[in-house]
Amino acid sequence: MSLKFDRIASVAFLAVGVLFIIGSKHLASSSYGSVVGPDIFPFILGILLVLLSIRLFYETFMGSGEQGTKETLQYKPFLIIAVATLVYILTLETVGYVITTFLFLFVCFQTMERSKWISSLIISACFSGMVYFLFVEVLKGTLPGWPIWF
Repeated sequence: MSLKFDRIASVAFLAVGVLFIIGSKHLASSSYGSVVGPDIFPFILGILLVLLSIRLFYETFMGSGEQGTKETLQYKPFLIIAVATLVYILTLETVGYVITTFLFLFVCFQTMERSKWISSLIISACFSGMVYFLFVEVLKGTLPGWPIWF
């Protein structure tokens, strides 16, 4: 990557991190007397993003003498994953978390590396099933379950 791109990306990530921090302050701080509320996770993510973007910005100035190699941009995988993300967002409520997450992860894994489809199937199924079980059964949260037609 070029240092100019890294500098621009670090400033963009810094802005997103600051927006996360500001946005987390507009969420309720805690519920039912709990110390940990819904504002903690986005706040911590914002702080991490700000710190990492500051480090990236610092590293671009420390390594200003060396120039990165020019890499070709891969538009096709980017577009496939972008379309898969859009389809995932649009079908999550109607199809359910487990099925849509499984299909989304499988498509993304196959886009990145086509030859390992068996491991992609196993990882996608285990991840979507385990996250659903942990969030719904253990943490007593809610996710879109199985579709009515299933």
